Amino acid sequence: MEAGAGLCVLVDREESYQGCPRPAGSFTSGRSLCAHVGGPGIACQVLTNWQGRDRSSGCSAGEGGSKEMVKTFKAKDLIITPSTSFKAKPDPNNLVFGTVFTDHMLTVEWSSEFGWEKPHIKPFQNLSLHPASSTLHYAVELFEGLKAYRGHDNKIRLFRPDLNMDRMYRSAVRATLPVFDKEELLQCIQQLVSLDKEWVPYSTAASLYIRPTLIGTEHSLGIKKPSKALLFVILSPVGPYFSSGSFKPVTLWATTQYVRAWQGGTGDCKMGGNYGSSLFAQCHALEKRCQQVLWLYGEDHQITEVGTMNLFLYWINEDGEEELATPPLDGIILPGVTRQSILDLAREWGEFKVSERYLTMGDLTQALEGNRVKEMFGSGTACVVCPVSDIVYKDQIIHIPTMENGPKLANYILDKLSDIQYGKEKSDWTIVVS
Repeated sequence: MEAGAGLCVLVDREESYQGCPRPAGSFTSGRSLCAHVGGPGIACQVLTNWQGRDRSSGCSAGEGGSKEMVKTFKAKDLIITPSTSFKAKPDPNNLVFGTVFTDHMLTVEWSSEFGWEKPHIKPFQNLSLHPASSTLHYAVELFEGLKAYRGHDNKIRLFRPDLNMDRMYRSAVRATLPVFDKEELLQCIQQLVSLDKEWVPYSTAASLYIRPTLIGTEHSLGIKKPSKALLFVILSPVGPYFSSGSFKPVTLWATTQYVRAWQGGTGDCKMGGNYGSSLFAQCHALEKRCQQVLWLYGEDHQITEVGTMNLFLYWINEDGEEELATPPLDGIILPGVTRQSILDLAREWGEFKVSERYLTMGDLTQALEGNRVKEMFGSGTACVVCPVSDIVYKDQIIHIPTMENGPKLANYILDKLSDIQYGKEKSDWTIVVS
């Protein structure tokens, strides 16, 4: 069944069911019948072979059946309603992450009956949701995070937004939310950023954070694929993610008590449930004077990722090779855009081995005992690159000599990425918005 089609079930009788007319022809299987269980106007698809009619033609009942299903919204149809009142811009040196928002937002509504409505840029405002909306009860939602940067040339750029669109699409499929044309959404986001371009900080230490979100708005307490959804995008000028500053080291709490993700789960999707369920462990980390949780997996305590970052280890490996290693994309960790960019850059340099491999706390402690660890750092859109100085593991503080070693590599990567993001270095990874 295609996305957006009504639900089909097995029934025992050949008669019409809940308003869906019986297709013309004779019933041949004796069991399966298209059942219109979604309410008037939702299309159903015939599951079995009806003699005298194409089995894939389906049926539609109720009002609205004549309206064509819109499989994706188009940027050319964008409706813009400018705000008539404008907020004061904050000082870029005093920004607290994600607390200030721009004058406009983008919204696009979807229903299984009609598909996508026209995209709409409107004044920033509260959302109106039915109390039974599935996003509120069952976390049927996803989000993304990317940034717009004001360069030295005053041009505004996005950094590898195609990767964010790819990941958002994959998350939508996993969440049973409606899919969309990734390029059309990106064009709508570009127009939103262009409209609020004065909110992009005039600073290379700050940026405009872009938060696309897709939520299920089904008016039902039933646990099912939503028949309604809302896609919206909001913007927020941001400074450094961590209060300690843009490039100061953090301490991690390596937990064996809690698990963030598991095989077959949604750890590789950017869903709010992955983050909300981690807050309890994050509170424990803060109590232990650690900034973030280092999530471990399995009996051998595999290193996976940090609360808001992917993790890299720069070391001399077991074979005596200089290596930059990060855990593989096996469904447990989030495929970060910054993570992929670091791997791409390091492989292009060709100065050391670059690996996506499993690392355990045992591997790390043995390497530390042998003085083989050079640096450890996290990566992410919010923090870009963040050095790690200590790990609290089994109530012991394990020191990582990242800062004692420069950190040469982490600094170099941060400078390289920043030069690309802010336009100091030309790259096909960026898109100029304005």
